[in-house]
Amino acid sequence: MHPLLRDPRQRSMAVLGTLAVLAACSLGLSGMTGSVAVPLADMPAALGELMHGKADTMAATLLELRLSRALVAFVTGAALSLAGVLMQALLRNPLADPYVLGISAGASVGALLALLSMGALWMVDASAFAGAVAVSMMLYLLARRDLAGGAAAGGGASLLLLTGVILSSACMAMVTLMLSIAPESRLRGMVFWMIGDLGGAPMRLLPWLVLTAALVFAMRSARSLNVLALHAEAAATLGVPVGALRKGLFFCSGVLTASAVTSAGSIGFVGLIVPHACRFAFGPDHRLLVPVATLAGGTFLVLADVVARTALAPQQLPVGVVTALIGAPFFLYQLHQLRRP
Repeated sequence: MHPLLRDPRQRSMAVLGTLAVLAACSLGLSGMTGSVAVPLADMPAALGELMHGKADTMAATLLELRLSRALVAFVTGAALSLAGVLMQALLRNPLADPYVLGISAGASVGALLALLSMGALWMVDASAFAGAVAVSMMLYLLARRDLAGGAAAGGGASLLLLTGVILSSACMAMVTLMLSIAPESRLRGMVFWMIGDLGGAPMRLLPWLVLTAALVFAMRSARSLNVLALHAEAAATLGVPVGALRKGLFFCSGVLTASAVTSAGSIGFVGLIVPHACRFAFGPDHRLLVPVATLAGGTFLVLADVVARTALAPQQLPVGVVTALIGAPFFLYQLHQLRRP
């Protein structure tokens, strides 16, 4: 090992720097790749045009469209991955993911209701966010005693998880009902939204603000998360405000999930496999795990979107299909590695 990497802080900076470079490379690859490729030699000129607020050439126009979609993919993947880390810490369950509490199912009910009534795009987004917030508030009201108390050791987490599963089942029953009565002309769009699709997803500032605020909270709470993971029973006696921490984890993971699902639909496996892979590769210390998982989740979804756009070009696949096809075997491989002596 290089002498500098023996220092944990130096190692952390090296890991984060490497992941930041990989994230930038994934955005560049997304900009160059598509049905019509943008040569690497044309990238500097195209970027120069975009920085001056114009896109006169085909290369600059393609780059503008693709980078906008790639940035949406990055913030969505980063939000899902960070939500997965926080959800796993909240429930103390390594199999927890951002969708386990039914927040995504609530967003699906709202979005499909707007699509069924032929609402405008902004109405679909607003309905999805409203559905996610409604389920979050209902879940909080039903499980607020478990969140506020010192139930981090197991019983409260199990009750919270069970409540979320029940709400998710109820929401999915409503989704099935709407899909069964939807006319043929709207069914395809509804199914694509359910699978998870970045086609036409608008570039907005709000998801970046949500991600930044949640990342700041997670980094400030990283030491407490480490104590909660190692000493759940005695966390309160060690100075960790368990009730406030659990409420913060619930709120941040819920808002992150609502933001991601509103932007791109229900994209699965990102919030499950990326935190697992980062924990397996870099350890369970949340001071490093939180930023690493955020960068890795964004990069993973950008690369998955590149595959979705190019695998059957000019036809585009829903990115949720690609993440599931990649995520399922990768997760099984991780489980096999963990079971090895």
